[in-house]
Amino acid sequence: MTLITVNTDYVTRYWDYFITVLMEYSPRLISAALIFVIGWTAIKLIRKLITRIMTKREMEPTLSKFLADILIWTLKILLFVTVISRLGVENSSFVAIIGAAGLAVGLSLQGSLSNFAGGVLIIMFKPFKVGDFIEAQGVMGTVKQIQIFVTELSTVDNQHIFVPNGSLSNGNITNYTYADTRRADLTIGIGYDSNIKLAKELALEVMNNHPKVLKEPAPVVLVKDLASSSINLSVRPWGNIDGFFDMRSDILEQIKLKFDENNIEIPFPQTDVHIKQTK
Repeated sequence: MTLITVNTDYVTRYWDYFITVLMEYSPRLISAALIFVIGWTAIKLIRKLITRIMTKREMEPTLSKFLADILIWTLKILLFVTVISRLGVENSSFVAIIGAAGLAVGLSLQGSLSNFAGGVLIIMFKPFKVGDFIEAQGVMGTVKQIQIFVTELSTVDNQHIFVPNGSLSNGNITNYTYADTRRADLTIGIGYDSNIKLAKELALEVMNNHPKVLKEPAPVVLVKDLASSSINLSVRPWGNIDGFFDMRSDILEQIKLKFDENNIEIPFPQTDVHIKQTK
């Protein structure tokens, strides 16, 4: 049986050293803990205050959450740096570590950072908002959510498409609901033997009698082209965004019926085949 002897002088020495270090660092530990508790509580209060302000200003829920998340995460990082500094970690060393880690993360997440930057640009310049009907990147749909990295669109046939914010912010965007009113540009061809003046009067009559066509700006009918097989009329009614496509469809249908009643020909592509017989 082996007996382990303990040198009480070493134990006493290390214990005294531990007590000394604890006494020296206890004020830093206490102050760092107080800073963390107070800072964390303040961040929660700031988040509630920001949410309340954005709600009063009637900002879109997605946009307000996006901005609030960015601000809160920035405050959390600042709080973390403050607590670490209070514990005795030098800011220069800490910044160097953060910089190296940020560079590594940035290189590995270039696409995600591009999408994040695109989301920030969309928030700042507001080319569209939740509820707008847009066309971008080859797709059309109603904006459902503007998230940090992607924007969610709902198409007319109820498909949900997620478009990366990076490509969305760098490409062309057509916002069909940016204004309250919109003009329909319709092209209707009539035959060369048809009465142009009568055709224009009939098209204007249809638009003026339609309840969804605005009186101001007034609808117009112009001769657009003298095409190879038809005279193309440009029919331009204005309407509100709500019910716009119904109004557009009604105008086309009613003009066709009106032209048929008044013997205004709407030509269509035809091919004449001549058969020559030889003996």
